[in-house]
Amino acid sequence: DQGREPLRANLARMAGCSADELAINRNTTEALDTVIFGLRLKAGDEVINTLQDYPNMVNAWKLRELRDGIVMKRISLDVPTEDDNAIVKAFEDAMSPRTKVVHITHMINWNGQILPVRKIADLAHSKGIEVLVDGAHTFGHIEYTIPELGADYFGTSLHKWLCAPFGSGMLYVKKDKISNLYPLFPGDHPESDDIRKFEALGTRSFPIEQAIGNALLFHESIGGARKEARLRYLKEYWYERTANIPKVKHHTPKGKHSCAIGGFSIDGQKVQETADALFSKYKIHTVGIDWENIHCVRVTPHVYTLLSELDKLVGAISEIAK
Repeated sequence: DQGREPLRANLARMAGCSADELAINRNTTEALDTVIFGLRLKAGDEVINTLQDYPNMVNAWKLRELRDGIVMKRISLDVPTEDDNAIVKAFEDAMSPRTKVVHITHMINWNGQILPVRKIADLAHSKGIEVLVDGAHTFGHIEYTIPELGADYFGTSLHKWLCAPFGSGMLYVKKDKISNLYPLFPGDHPESDDIRKFEALGTRSFPIEQAIGNALLFHESIGGARKEARLRYLKEYWYERTANIPKVKHHTPKGKHSCAIGGFSIDGQKVQETADALFSKYKIHTVGIDWENIHCVRVTPHVYTLLSELDKLVGAISEIAK
């Protein structure tokens, strides 16, 4: 277990926060569930989240609603959009004197839309509302520090964009919030202000955990800003080359409102049919997304993706669209 301490310090350096605010666990779901079930909410307290949030987190809030009588107010975001003010207003319109928590997905996993987390967080804090951020798809993907988001609580998976092994994740809890948050897996002192109280997971894989350090070194050898620029370039590369293909529609905003993840659809074809064709005929793995108001084929390159591979994708989309 002692190998966790230098790892915690190195992750804190990347996250831009104190090591005493980071717990190392297994994935975003575990991190956010720790917060969702650890907050001291009572019947009638309101929580704001969106229809575009990740299902595991929505189901966790639904369980608190069923078990404890809290009220979940779900809003629908009109995405893709490059209008931050419209997104902030959607959250603001849902806030009331009974609102206790706002749940914000930093990057919507369905289509790669980045939300203006800091603007929403500042608004929430001005009304005495706590902020929980789902950072599953942004940590190690775009360059920021956790304190810059204004989050009280933050969870992420390290196996995604940081390239650590499956089963590695991280929880951030602002220092002055730790003692009042109950752990999901309780130890001897559930009201301690020690971040390590959230790491009583039972038997765990030490090789997986220690390999996070190697992934971190790989990330830092590239540099966060350069990695973000590379990832955004890859998405824009294939986006630009499919923009004028007849019947092809894009579902992800450009510029600072997205990065590596991009979605597209072909008029007259179900998205799963397109995704199936890409894999069966061209061996290109994508995901067909049919979730609420988002219907697209999600394409997700990483830093190691070659331009020649994206050229193959563009050619395949062109042929399928015909």
